[in-house]
Amino acid sequence: MKESATETGTGPGTALTVDELAARAGVTVRTIRFYGTRGLLPPPEIGPRRVGRYGPDHLSRLALIEELQHQGMTLSAIERYLQQLPPDLSAQDLALHRALVASWIPDKAEDTTREQLERRVGRELAEDDLDRLAAMSVLVRTDDPDVFQVDPGLLHLGVRLLDVPIALETILAARTVVREHSRSAARELSRLFKDEVWEPYREGGPDAEDVARIKSLSAHMQPMVVQALVTAFQRSMKEELREAFGEG
Repeated sequence: MKESATETGTGPGTALTVDELAARAGVTVRTIRFYGTRGLLPPPEIGPRRVGRYGPDHLSRLALIEELQHQGMTLSAIERYLQQLPPDLSAQDLALHRALVASWIPDKAEDTTREQLERRVGRELAEDDLDRLAAMSVLVRTDDPDVFQVDPGLLHLGVRLLDVPIALETILAARTVVREHSRSAARELSRLFKDEVWEPYREGGPDAEDVARIKSLSAHMQPMVVQALVTAFQRSMKEELREAFGEG
């Protein structure tokens, strides 16, 4: 019989020991304790026998810290950054925030064996699970059936979705819809940026300083564009659901 999400340690009620949290996050126990003393991680809930228990929000916060470090931020800067976030952010909110931070970092994937992958997510993965993760672009199969290229940023979100009763065909159809419309939006936004920002510089013949200024403007605009797209999508989805199913 298939274990429940809670039993496998992937559901919303997950309670992890510090060793389990370290294994899932790919860090050491010492790092977790250090982050706790710096205030980067909230304290765990204390369970029976005074054992600290961690949840999905801790895992998502560790992923966000890792992404901020990839951006080159120091621990002091990360501490200030996290202090500005609302204290009641859920694991999903933190995952979305991390996605926004990482939106313009070059794609990265890690070669991971099946054993490493299962240890990282804390559960056995059937072939159907691997197919669903591949459909969600969480991993890519290689010539070696026991080695995968894994996107660490999507991994834990993808594993949580394994327990959502959605058919593989539905996941593939949804991915196609998202890709098509995302590409269309990116194309129109790129055209707008080119026509309204880049062309005026080209008319006068841009020098090295102009090019550097354009690159800086683009880098600052990109996160704001992602945030605008996410916000617009959330509002549109609410409106569509309201029309389809009513206020209830």
